[in-house]
Amino acid sequence: MKLPGWQGLMGGGADAGMTLPVRDGIHIRDSQPARAHGFDLMLVWVVVLLLCLGLVMVYSAPIALPDSPKFARYAPTYFVGRQLIAVLIGLLGALVVSQLPMKFWERVAPWLLLLALAMLVVVLIPGVGKGVNGARRWLPLGIMNFQPSELAKFAIALYGASYMLRKMDQRENFWKSVWPMLATLALMGALLLAEPDMGAFMVIAAIAIGVLFLGGVNARMFALVLLVLIGAFVLMIATSEFRRERIFAYLNPWEEGNAKGKAYQLTHSLIAFGRGEWFGQGLGGSVEKLHYLPEAHTDFLLAVIGEELGFVGVLLVIAALFWLTRRCMLIGRQAIALDRVFAGLYAQGIGIWMGGQAFINIGVNLGALPTKGLTLPLLSYGGSAVLMNLVALAVVLRVDMENRAVMRGGRT
Repeated sequence: MKLPGWQGLMGGGADAGMTLPVRDGIHIRDSQPARAHGFDLMLVWVVVLLLCLGLVMVYSAPIALPDSPKFARYAPTYFVGRQLIAVLIGLLGALVVSQLPMKFWERVAPWLLLLALAMLVVVLIPGVGKGVNGARRWLPLGIMNFQPSELAKFAIALYGASYMLRKMDQRENFWKSVWPMLATLALMGALLLAEPDMGAFMVIAAIAIGVLFLGGVNARMFALVLLVLIGAFVLMIATSEFRRERIFAYLNPWEEGNAKGKAYQLTHSLIAFGRGEWFGQGLGGSVEKLHYLPEAHTDFLLAVIGEELGFVGVLLVIAALFWLTRRCMLIGRQAIALDRVFAGLYAQGIGIWMGGQAFINIGVNLGALPTKGLTLPLLSYGGSAVLMNLVALAVVLRVDMENRAVMRGGRT
């Protein structure tokens, strides 16, 4: 499945001495000078800088929580300490998975999906799964609580890429190419909504339909899938009084009843952004994190960034996440051009994950979208989220490494 331009370039093949171009996200240039390190150093640095900013803000945002009775026994460094442990475990995991070839991930993709589904079932078992604020989403593992929905995001990206590669010749047949994926998505959605975790289901659905679209599914079938998913989300909202209240509160957050109820977080998030102005109140200078803005270190971390670092800080975070998303998409596009379809679709699926989840979180913080319990990738507090973000991006880095090896005439 090589693109026409790449077919012409490859001609007699790498063995014929043809120098192939490398896309670095900005230019196309000769592959010989560079890339002596053999991997995308800029991608690594952007991830590291986001992690470092996340650690600083996770220390700053919950600093006042030990003043409340619920967290009275917690040290001021409790959250940042746990986040640092998760980051270190994630970096170690990333180092390990980056050594595994993409052929390995292609083989284990279906089994990893089954493992994710099994964990989504286990977390619902009373006494096994850990419940917080009425939601049962975590499995206690001692040093950290693991959220199976994070593994499910990674698994659906791998499985979607593997699935489309296997169904490449059946893309015009709805029952053979699309229906099995929809059934898998429906099962996963039912388990996630039982937790409940509609936000994770939205991200997983976005990854799945994005990979279907990029894999070349017929436009009419893709439109049908999209309509089915939209209808499912409308039905979920229509049949849930809690979700309806959130939607109406989001539409008019400053109405007194909403501001004191379902839109309480949103109104205080907007106040935080307003206080930040252009350059912020200074690191540690947030007032909203002092028991006004709930979940300031998780779902609403961007609001604290906006208050302390201002518009400039928020813009830099958005720019970094946009660059990261775009880089994943370009690495995937390059892999597909090199006839590495599974690797390419996987990398683009991770781009959809990072970009889509960041878009939803930013939209929620700014009042552009209804409140959803989704973290900001690589930044917000959440051990399993950071761990799986790093593992997923490490596999994307592996895709890039193998792309470079192919263009140098090597083997993956």
